[in-house]
Order: sequence, then structure tokens, then C-alpha cells
Amino acid sequence: MPRTTAPWEKTHTLLTKTEEATDPRYGQKPENRPIQDYLRFGVINLDKPAGPSSHEVTAWVKRILNLAHAGHGGTLDPKVTGVLPVALAEATKVIQALLLSGKEYVCVMRLHGEVSEADVKTVLDEFQGPIYQRPPLRASVKRQLRTRKIYYLDFLEAEGKNVLFKVGCEGGTYIRKLCHDLGEALGCGAHMQELRRTRAGPFTENDGLVNLYDVSYFFSCWKEKNDENALRKFIFPMEKALALFPKIYVRDSAVNALCYGAHLAAPGVVSLDADIQPKDVVAVFTQKGEAVILARALASAQEILGMEHGLVAETLRVLMPRDVYPKMWRSE
Repeated sequence: MPRTTAPWEKTHTLLTKTEEATDPRYGQKPENRPIQDYLRFGVINLDKPAGPSSHEVTAWVKRILNLAHAGHGGTLDPKVTGVLPVALAEATKVIQALLLSGKEYVCVMRLHGEVSEADVKTVLDEFQGPIYQRPPLRASVKRQLRTRKIYYLDFLEAEGKNVLFKVGCEGGTYIRKLCHDLGEALGCGAHMQELRRTRAGPFTENDGLVNLYDVSYFFSCWKEKNDENALRKFIFPMEKALALFPKIYVRDSAVNALCYGAHLAAPGVVSLDADIQPKDVVAVFTQKGEAVILARALASAQEILGMEHGLVAETLRVLMPRDVYPKMWRSE
């Protein structure tokens, strides 16, 4: 099947519904948050080493930073290395968004027999698109057949029975099982020899990737020398985790109502992505770029543009603390 467009390869067009200025007295751009808030609402793009589990690595980050809560955006097996986004404190609310984001891996597959390079390339192409997978026995999820999308399967090189390929796929795809199925299709059998994750949603290995030693060193620089830039070197605002989501931007007067759990009504919308469709999970932002809620769209972008009244999105998860923006709704 032909290669399909991965979420990180899509372009987004922003449509303007209305013009309204934002009040500088309330809120702030995520990158300008006070340093303590960087720890509360931050995400680390961590390079997981081989050996420990994703849970253990996340626990170490939590201990180094003296935090009560932290969570990771997509489990990697102990032997697998690479991109593991770790959400800190309040930012753990965006974990579900990271789990929904696509992933990219570079894999060494070991063939159990002799196969021509041309045949390998042909079978890799055949596995692009929707595939069926049943999670392996060691998986922590229910072993039921499910569909996962393979955006691309690019052959990189081969040496003997080792095949190196790059795969972009939907979250929840098991690469170990993919290698097994590729081997079956080739008629010789195969297994996953080595695996590294190079992307998890918007986080890549070329974008601020740090290891545990970096985390410990930069955090010590901040504690001992009060060097705020040290923290900003390895912690991203949690909004980065939502970079691939379709977005709706709202006026200041709508923000606090959303933080109290209200659904988004048409008058609150300032601008939005053009490709939003009903039932899409969207990220709702302030005009300063702060994440407010995750929501489910109730109408398409074109329909929302023409709406003067009515609900346009249903709140799924509140991300912003209450009362950062003033209360501007009427109480009965």
C-alpha cells in the first residue's frame, strides 16, 4: 500500500472567527511561566536507556526533581531505548494526549532465512496502512484483535539477515509483533533484534532530548546556583505535548468557565484549525497559547465558523487551574 501522511507531517490552517485582544493582566505565554510552574506544568523529552522499565525511569525522574507525581507518554520495553516523554506534576493531565499521538521507531529485524532485498522491500510496502494485531502475551493490555495504522515502513539497509527499517505508526502498535508478522509474510520467520523510538507525537530525538544524567545535572544547577535557564534547558511547557492536536483558541471571557467544567459555546471561539470534524479530540487554548482543556468537537470547523449560539465542543479534561483568568459568567 502507498505511504500515508503521519500526524506530524500534516499542515494546519487556522481560520479566524472573530477578532478580540487578550488582556495582558491574566495568564502568560507558556514559555514565560515562573520557574516553579515549569516544574508543575512541564514535560521532559527523556532518552530512555536500555535496562530499566519506563515506570522505573519515570520514578527516578520524580525522585530527582522531588515531585509527587510524574507519568510517561507510552511504555517502552526494558531493552528498548529512545524518546520517552515524561510529564511532571500537573502536566500528567496531558498523558492521554501523548498516548493518542503517533510514534516512530528505527528497528533491526533479524530474518530466520535468506531473503532478497527486493522481497523485503515489497513486503514492507504491503504492511503500510491498516493492519490487525493481537497484543503479545507479555503485554499489559487485553489480548484482543485490534486495528493499528502504519503510516510508513521505510527500508534503510540490510546486512546478511539483519534488516534496518524505520516505521511511523499509530500509538499502541507492537513492533515486536510487526517483525513476527513480516517474517511470516516473507516465509522465513523473523524477530525484533533491536529497537529505538525516535519520535513520540511532537517529541523527537533531535529536539531537546536529555538523559537521566542531564536531568540530575541541570536540576542541581538550578538548586545550587539558582540558574533558571538550567531548568528551561530540559523542561518543555506541557503545551508542546498538544502540538499535533487540532486546536481551538478562545477569548479571555470563556477561559475560566471552561476551567470549571463548562462546555465550549460558539461565542467563545476566536479561531480554530480548518480540518476539525465532529467527534475529533481537540485542544482548546487561550490566545496566549496556554492549554485550557481537551474537548470533543460537536461540529466541523466550517459549521463552527457560522454558529452564533450553541455548543461547539464538549469538555473531556480540564488542564488549566481555576481562576487564572477572571470569572466572567453570570450566576443564577
